[in-house]
Amino acid sequence: MSYTEVLTPQNSQLIFIDHQPQMAFGVQSIDRQVLKNNTVGLAKAAKIFNVPTTITTVETKSFSGHTYPELLAVFPEAPLLERTSMNSWDDQKVRDALAKNAAEGRKKVVVSGLWTEVCNTTFALSCLHDTDYEIYMVADASGGTSMDAHKYSMDRMVQAGVVPVTWQQVLLEWQRDWAHRDSYDAVMALVKEHSGAYGMGVDYAYTMVHGAPERVAHGATLDPVPAKG
Repeated sequence: MSYTEVLTPQNSQLIFIDHQPQMAFGVQSIDRQVLKNNTVGLAKAAKIFNVPTTITTVETKSFSGHTYPELLAVFPEAPLLERTSMNSWDDQKVRDALAKNAAEGRKKVVVSGLWTEVCNTTFALSCLHDTDYEIYMVADASGGTSMDAHKYSMDRMVQAGVVPVTWQQVLLEWQRDWAHRDSYDAVMALVKEHSGAYGMGVDYAYTMVHGAPERVAHGATLDPVPAKG
């Protein structure tokens, strides 16, 4: 593994594991709305940079429920690779999807999933054991059943060679250079929608510093009128 080689749109692929409501209900390591925001932001980043994306689910109808609609909306044509095993590596469909992308030089597998201590960890360890792929675990687009569960699972994976990252780090690594104008506007739009304070700052800079119009149309701004008496 080359720890000094940065992520690029050409060397990466992405897998989402079990972003389903019953799994999310058990998450205690991160606010669940923040988790969904980060997950969907990561998905949109992959869409911008044409990074091949695999979506896999477990026991959808019997237990876990359907994948976040906001995630599915980013990839409306993507098949959902259903499994029975908690370990995605146990399913041949998942292996085949990753292998197809790896054969094109995309051996850096970016992972976002639930739960960190089960589905993410078992997949990462098994994949590393059986292949020459590299695993990049998106810590803030994954969640565990407690802070300890998430933390110690991340520690265990790092010990095995998994690289911990955050979703925005992945986005900006893929962009790399603001001179890449073909993706610039889409990245800025994504940042404004999903990057919290960073996105607010971009909106502020665009409108207040550079004089750009506001992103949305709204009613007239009425001047202050001091109340009488």
